Amino acid sequence: MDKIQELVAILKERGLTVSTAESCTGGLLGKSITDISGASAVYPGGVISYCNRVKHEILGVDQEILDTLGAVSAPVARQMAEGVRRVLRADLGVGVTGIAGPNGDGTGRPVGLVYIGAASAEGFLVREFRFDGDRDAVRRQSAEAAADLLLELLGQTL
Repeated sequence: MDKIQELVAILKERGLTVSTAESCTGGLLGKSITDISGASAVYPGGVISYCNRVKHEILGVDQEILDTLGAVSAPVARQMAEGVRRVLRADLGVGVTGIAGPNGDGTGRPVGLVYIGAASAEGFLVREFRFDGDRDAVRRQSAEAAADLLLELLGQTL
């Protein structure tokens, strides 16, 4: 069973929900979840927050953090996860922000740099990843890593 199927099965079993806040993945994680029959029981929705304005105005990401650290940072991933969880009233939230390529973001940070945050009422996890490959490969690896991080959070806090 792949990680996203495993995640949906565990959420169903526990009666929990998850919402997604996606930047570099552009909705791929939400699509992967909704590809699974019956996922509507655990997935109220997501926000594709591709620009900083949406991260700030919809998800509540601190503007000062966006201005000083940039969108591709651990604090932004955490605040995206917490924000989407709050806005969509889900038990869990996940935030994915990174540089999918093929071009960088102008800061000198490498293509493939991705931060993922997962949040629940009981706690949160944030991880930095360095993925290889083209744009599609980075996006796919990011979605899979987000599912892994949510499974880790489920094992720790719920």
